[in-house]
Amino acid sequence: MDLLLVVLPAFIIFSIGYIGQKKLKLNIKSISTMSLYLMLPFLTFETFYTNKLNIEHFYMFLLSITLTIVLVCITLVYGKIIKADKSHMSVMLLGNIFPNSGNYGTPVALFAFGAVAFDYAIIIMVIQALLINTVGIFIASYGSEKPTTIKEALKKVVKMPVLYGVTLGILFQLINIQLPPTIIDGLGLLGSAAIPTVMLLLGMQLAEIQSQKFEIKYLSPVIVVRMIASPLIAALLVSFMPVNDMIKNVFVLLAAMPVAANTTMLAVQFNTKPNLLSFITLITTVISLISIPLTLYFLG
Repeated sequence: MDLLLVVLPAFIIFSIGYIGQKKLKLNIKSISTMSLYLMLPFLTFETFYTNKLNIEHFYMFLLSITLTIVLVCITLVYGKIIKADKSHMSVMLLGNIFPNSGNYGTPVALFAFGAVAFDYAIIIMVIQALLINTVGIFIASYGSEKPTTIKEALKKVVKMPVLYGVTLGILFQLINIQLPPTIIDGLGLLGSAAIPTVMLLLGMQLAEIQSQKFEIKYLSPVIVVRMIASPLIAALLVSFMPVNDMIKNVFVLLAAMPVAANTTMLAVQFNTKPNLLSFITLITTVISLISIPLTLYFLG
């Protein structure tokens, strides 16, 4: 019951966003843009400015890349077996590779393990954001009629606001620029607003998803890989890495998260079965009400 209470606050906020969107029909894109440009950069700046760079940051990056490669291989093998077409292959890859580490994973890490875990979760979230804006764009475009180019994908990465927050945070730390505590508190206040905002956004995005019938051979593998295989593989990977237990727990927890809501935006942009991916996002998010407490239980 205590483990369920860890997830419950997140679902309450998701529900408020869901109900609010159903009743008020707010402009999701405007709120998302506000969060992306006016809040998240300050959150990432504060995280990288206040946390000293060390070898563990490299290990977190290495873990994220390795897990992504393993999940890609599993999905490609399954896709070949069932002879999936390009668009369905793209959907399965987007669903299997990218967990909802931002809207969902970071707040749950905070609720479950505290402020230190939250900082680690932010770092992993940034790595995931880089992956989804590079690898994710290529995957989504692979299933579309007009694939993207490397140049176009790199342009999107350069335009990522969180990237500037990370860069400035690391730069300020390396050249030892000391900001007054009041400035840090002010930036922290703005950054802290990002978390409840993105949680509300997830609820709002889920409110826009409509239930439809889809072939089980495309739906079930994403549910199994995203909710079961991904955290198990993550647990295996961290056992070989010389990182502290908190990083291990956070990495496994984030690997157990449902499909990232941002993948739906990519699917819409490239017209890569957006309805199917949206429905998978909804289903995995609902399942997570049970699976995340179980993951926390096994993490001890």
